[in-house]
Amino acid sequence: MSYTNFNQVFKEFNKLRVLIIGDVMVDAYIWGAVERISPEAPVPIVRATKRDYRLGGAANVALNVQALGADPILCAVVGQDEGAQKVFERLEVNKISKEGIVESSERPTTVKTRVLSSHQHIVRVDEETDKLLSKDEETKVWKRIAELLPTCDVVIFEDYDKGVITKNLIKKSVELAEKNGIPTVVDPKKRNFLNYKHTTLFKPNLKELKEGLKLEFEKGDKVEVEKAVEILMEKLQSKGSLITLSEKGVYINFKKEKHHIPAHLREISDVSGAGDTVISIAALCVALNLSPQVIAALSNLGGGLVCEHIGVVPIDKNDLLQEANKLNITL
Repeated sequence: MSYTNFNQVFKEFNKLRVLIIGDVMVDAYIWGAVERISPEAPVPIVRATKRDYRLGGAANVALNVQALGADPILCAVVGQDEGAQKVFERLEVNKISKEGIVESSERPTTVKTRVLSSHQHIVRVDEETDKLLSKDEETKVWKRIAELLPTCDVVIFEDYDKGVITKNLIKKSVELAEKNGIPTVVDPKKRNFLNYKHTTLFKPNLKELKEGLKLEFEKGDKVEVEKAVEILMEKLQSKGSLITLSEKGVYINFKKEKHHIPAHLREISDVSGAGDTVISIAALCVALNLSPQVIAALSNLGGGLVCEHIGVVPIDKNDLLQEANKLNITL
């Protein structure tokens, strides 16, 4: 289908169903005031005044997909613990399906607790494991994927290196997606970096690209970035790659097109969660078979918009549409 304006594109987002495979987590926040130093050790005592629990990791991608109007389906593993209950509570509040979630007695739910005072981040406490799924856990996850994937329009692998995404699950999921003509989009981490063979669009940031290929070059060196992406695509035999370059924007090599999109000048408050927004927008654009330039430009735009907010927040669809309509891009 061809589109003449972004209003049509954003309306089509509402028809999409997205399978998100990856590591879900709880982002917990404790806010308080520091009034004195502990007599037990030279550390501040925080008098807690507020607690908050938010969906993080792959679940934040689900929130972004939902905010864009599409229907997110999470496929992930949680423990049988308080953290899992927080995940289920927040999914219910946000009206996100939990049909793809597997509960396991073998691993804890990932919970990242941040303690803040006067907007200062004092400490973070992580409760998690990064061990790979057991055979039994992997079998249960694959069963959910096999049932849900054929009903979706695009698959997102949201990898945080917590062990839920295994090499075997990647291979089987990509093969099933190819069989059903469903595109696959990847937000990788280090462990599985070169295991995502034959995917549609691979989206590392520059640091992940350099570490994954064991290369060294300057951030602003466009020639070296392009060379690295060529090497990456050859190794992965992927159809394309989208590289986020922080304040340098994004670079895409997809469908025999190459584009470097510069970042927009903004008041940056917090870069947390920007990658989740970028992968969500890119996946929906790929599902609609939009041009590489539009995929890169719209994803870059959305990533910048969420950086104007403090904390991890999903994209605002109306804000993104207004900004997109100002872009001089041919659809």
